[in-house]
Amino acid sequence: MRVDIYRRSEAEGRYSHLAVPEGKPIPQEAINTDWNCEHRAVERDETQAHWNDLGIPEPGRQLRDKGYAITSVTEQPRR
Repeated sequence: MRVDIYRRSEAEGRYSHLAVPEGKPIPQEAINTDWNCEHRAVERDETQAHWNDLGIPEPGRQLRDKGYAITSVTEQPRR
């Protein structure tokens, strides 16, 4: 699946990531003015159990259920 990846700064030098299907807007419940586009039209395997580099568990389920996938609070990566 091709997705657009957004990121925002969190406390202690950590980041959250948000993945939405390519070309789709960020869903209303996830709109936040500090999301910055990191990558557009990235091919990702949504059947993976976890996107480790983004700290996103169950990306396929999240994309199907919510229309986006987001970093778990407990897994915010450092950059």
